[in-house]
Amino acid sequence: MALLNDLINLNLSETSDKIIAEYIWIGGSGLDMRSKARTLTGPISDPAKLPKWNYDGSSTNQAPGEDSEVILYPQAIFKDPFRRGDNILVMCDAYTPAGEPIPTNKRYNAEKIFSHPDVVAEEPWYGIEQEYTLLQKDINWPLGWPTGGFPGPQGPYYCGVGADKSFGRDIVDAHYKACIYAGVNISGINGEVMPGQWEFQVGPTVGISSGDQVWVARYILERIAEIAGVVVSFDPKPVKGDWNGAGAHTNYSTKSMREDGGINVIKAAIEKLSLRHKEHIAAYGEGNERRLTGRHETADITTFSWGVANRGASVRVGRDTEKDGKGYFEDRRPASNMDPYVVTSMIAETTILGKP
Repeated sequence: MALLNDLINLNLSETSDKIIAEYIWIGGSGLDMRSKARTLTGPISDPAKLPKWNYDGSSTNQAPGEDSEVILYPQAIFKDPFRRGDNILVMCDAYTPAGEPIPTNKRYNAEKIFSHPDVVAEEPWYGIEQEYTLLQKDINWPLGWPTGGFPGPQGPYYCGVGADKSFGRDIVDAHYKACIYAGVNISGINGEVMPGQWEFQVGPTVGISSGDQVWVARYILERIAEIAGVVVSFDPKPVKGDWNGAGAHTNYSTKSMREDGGINVIKAAIEKLSLRHKEHIAAYGEGNERRLTGRHETADITTFSWGVANRGASVRVGRDTEKDGKGYFEDRRPASNMDPYVVTSMIAETTILGKP
């Protein structure tokens, strides 16, 4: 085993100018992540200098068997925390051989919105709070929970410390450091309300980079959990009953919101969001109706609401934003399994490009 670890951690730069590039993409379910590696001459820091690649789309439910080739376009580069050195992770999106984005490529439309001059001028910032649940591999039950049973009621687990309150901290801390190493702008982590549930925050990030960074952070988490023999669940309500669900609260501001008098821009943006509530809910993740019940720090899925410091509202405005008269707000509706490309671009489209 020691020799195996030595080989895994070989420093290629000592003997070669070759690097390993791990190409990452999103599979047919919209949440499953796929990746494969290739050898290139490096180092490489510009995705435009990376070659396009292809994969078998019939094996990811993204193309028919008789015409299965799907093309990967490199879009963003991150340092590889697993292979280290000059090796890289490459976030890609997917196209047909004719150059058309495939239906599951949500990045393409998001990039069109973020490249709109009016959106560029507003410099939209995002901070995404990604909640997730760690599951025991063989029984599909939260980490730290007794087999077939339940722990004590919620209360002591949120940001809790101790072997009877915190489950999976080694995985979470490894993920935290690996994201920093990779170049993901991860801003923090914490234990969540339900035992075995955790959260990491990505941001502030600007525009399309938010989606790239959240997806890569998810990929790194899945890889670390794979090593630990634990399953990561992004289900918005992994356990029925009196347990908190899992969301992806999306904090958002524009240049106008961050300037003096920005509170009025924030209120106008919230009004625009209220008029498209159903459209946003439809795009904010699968199974969200099981989470947005009006209980467990959520608003009811059928009703739009907002308030200052109200975690039971659809949109929350912070006390500091109210006091300063400028800042940001938090859209609390997105589910943990949302697509960050969809959610971030839709918020920008509604609040910046949408008509009052």
